[in-house]
Amino acid sequence: MMPAENHTVFNPVTYILTGIPGTEESQVWISISFCLMYVMTLFGNSLLLFITLTERSLHEPMYLFVSMLAAADLLLSTTTVPKMLAVFWFRAGEISFAACLTQMFFINVSFMAESDILLAMAFDRYVAICDPLRYTTIVTKSVIGKMGLAVVTRSFCTNFPLTFLVKQLKFCRTNLLPHTYCEHMAIARLACDDITINVWYGVAVAILVIGLDAVLIALSYGLILRAVFRLPSKDARFKALRTCGSHLCVILMFYVPVFFSSFAQRFGHIIPGYILNLLANLYVLIPPMLNPIVYGVTTKEILKRVINVFYPCWSRSSVPN
Repeated sequence: MMPAENHTVFNPVTYILTGIPGTEESQVWISISFCLMYVMTLFGNSLLLFITLTERSLHEPMYLFVSMLAAADLLLSTTTVPKMLAVFWFRAGEISFAACLTQMFFINVSFMAESDILLAMAFDRYVAICDPLRYTTIVTKSVIGKMGLAVVTRSFCTNFPLTFLVKQLKFCRTNLLPHTYCEHMAIARLACDDITINVWYGVAVAILVIGLDAVLIALSYGLILRAVFRLPSKDARFKALRTCGSHLCVILMFYVPVFFSSFAQRFGHIIPGYILNLLANLYVLIPPMLNPIVYGVTTKEILKRVINVFYPCWSRSSVPN
């Protein structure tokens, strides 16, 4: 399908994803690395889900939140990477407007769900360390179920207006999207309408949802660290820090790229567009790939079950305490 002429108002039937402009000579190697990351993401998160859901001893709040995070990671990567690879390998960049909006919606939903889950995990660790005697009465399976429902409801309700705003736009520039997936502002910039509402709604969501989550998580871990360093026993302090270490790693992997990407977008005239595009792709690949590795390596109980999946004869006691 040929690009639409500039200044001609039209209702887009399809868009054409062009990949990462400026990296044509390296796209084979980029696509291979993306494919390997995606395979690792599928394998790691599926294994993590299988272990936490089938092992009854892992049906505890912390591990249930880990399984929620794995599900969100699978949704995020599976929504983006297959089409991404199709663009690189088969030049199959054509995507219908409805499919593009659907992809954009689920990318935003899974991204926001991850932020909400990380906040729920921070609350879980806060109660476990700062109020351990009441932990089992506060963080019950009923409460976890309500938290899961709140995560889904908040993610869907926040992103429906964004999808509606994009759907109402009139387009007049082109149907070429210089990206590997349908990103909100990349679509909105093709419109001939005023996109001020889209921009400010996106800013409001970033500040009031993602930003608020980040602040509450930072506050929770500040209180956790204060409580940890007040523990009388050195062993107790070490155990508490080890328990929170994996969560902090995942939180940093999630939020650091968010703030870096926001900073980079402000200085887009300094940073080449293909670098910003490449970073946007890595953002949906690297955290989902690394999250199961972090939890599998740093969480003793999960590591034991992983070893027993592949080496059934290996005694569970072989994993050090």
